[in-house]
Amino acid sequence: QVQLAESGGGLVQAGGSLRLSCAASGRTFGSYSMGWFRQAPGKEREFVAAISRSGGTSTYADSVKGRFTISRDNAKNTVYLQMNSLKPEDTAVYYCAARRSGFGLAWNSDEYNYWGQGTQVTVSS
Repeated sequence: QVQLAESGGGLVQAGGSLRLSCAASGRTFGSYSMGWFRQAPGKEREFVAAISRSGGTSTYADSVKGRFTISRDNAKNTVYLQMNSLKPEDTAVYYCAARRSGFGLAWNSDEYNYWGQGTQVTVSS
């Protein structure tokens, strides 16, 4: 069991940067791979990035590759999403999620077991 809480969202100008944090409860954070998803109004929830249990591997959606970086600090039970060169189309509620088991990294939200409540990111032009 793990509880997740996102923070760090806000309003930023296009081209700017934000860092999102996701704090996890419990002692088993290192047992989960972690992902970031986002959902804009009127759109389906979409995959953004994922990172392995140790932090040794990561993967990104094509739309954010080269601009976003996912990382984790298992000693702090926290996963991060550094977002650079933000675009208006990045505007969405961003969710972190934890995946209990499975081979490799998952892009499908159905593969994740626990979810945070989300944090709003708004990018103005």
